[in-house]
Amino acid sequence: MGRALGGVAVCVALAAGCSASPPESQSKPGGRSFTVAAAGDVLVHPELVEQAARDAKESGEGEAGLDFGPMLTAVKPVISKADLAICHMETPVGKPRGPFQGYPDFLVPPQTLTALKDVGYDTCSTASNQTLGHGLKGVRRTLDAMDELELGHSGSARTRKEAEEIDIRDVKGVKVAHLSYAEESPTPTNEKQSWALDRIDMEAVKKDEAQARKQGAEVVILSVRWGLEHYNEPSVAQLQLAERLTRETGINLVIGHQAHVVQPIQKLNGTWIAYSLGNQLARHSSPTGLTEEGAIGWFEFRETTTGWDVAAKYRTTLMDIPPEAERGEKLPEGAVEDHRLVDVGQVLDNPGDLSEERLARYRLAADRTRGFLFNRGAPGGDGLAELSLKP
Repeated sequence: MGRALGGVAVCVALAAGCSASPPESQSKPGGRSFTVAAAGDVLVHPELVEQAARDAKESGEGEAGLDFGPMLTAVKPVISKADLAICHMETPVGKPRGPFQGYPDFLVPPQTLTALKDVGYDTCSTASNQTLGHGLKGVRRTLDAMDELELGHSGSARTRKEAEEIDIRDVKGVKVAHLSYAEESPTPTNEKQSWALDRIDMEAVKKDEAQARKQGAEVVILSVRWGLEHYNEPSVAQLQLAERLTRETGINLVIGHQAHVVQPIQKLNGTWIAYSLGNQLARHSSPTGLTEEGAIGWFEFRETTTGWDVAAKYRTTLMDIPPEAERGEKLPEGAVEDHRLVDVGQVLDNPGDLSEERLARYRLAADRTRGFLFNRGAPGGDGLAELSLKP
């Protein structure tokens, strides 16, 4: 965590269920409204590249022999429905034909970005510990590819001038700014190019928010890569930073990444904090069960007489992983055959002829994700609920 945050004692933020809300506000006659969808980390491991190659061979689609569309298509009904959809692109991209790399210095196919755009994402946070893994060249290649697809980005930059720009877009007549920050990158960087990655620092956050407001932003959303990996509870440092963000800034929503597992969604000092939405697209070399689970956060903004009222909902996702089998070995009947991102609620509502074993796995993901998301008191008066796709 950045030095500016060290030693902050915030007891109120450490108590589970801690929440404070501003005075009741009323709907504004003719007030505007819009929805935001945000999901977990996009971390393309080698097994997913191999799956994209198999899918391209079968579909005849994609680019340079890779098609990530089939892996992501299940979440399109949710993501494409949002007025603003935000992803977290964890890694730099390489050239369409590679070479590609996995852990620890990820370099992934740019075809991933095409699939993200196709399911409905509008913009992505790009600030992470992987951002500078292939230097400024990797940053440039990644942002160039996103620009070509008209996929927005925040958190990294190709030039000092670009680093000073704020991602502001019109969302149903509302100017919405998206900021993105990460903990200090472990990758050595040229000090003269430190501007290439937005690092966590409260003064920088305040400055960027002020600039966004000056440029007309009415809503500011912050993506932040923070916390400890594989822990389903936010760390003390996360809680301290969340307390400061919700007390010292006017940021309207905080979306967290890095843990690779689901952490709570909490309303703190009147602002929703999604500490971690887990993984969206990932296949760790040693899957834990938890690393395949994720959530899509769904936030409904409604203009009131005093500002913006935000309601929070969610959808559970799960990355299906086929069992390992020897070449030529037949998989058990009903087993998962391909890597696929699953909208768990949609499958449980329409199970078809899925085996009871598969359905039990989806029920576990739904129950466990719900428990982690609600673990800091969000149900109750704060009103976190599951998003229904039914009319």
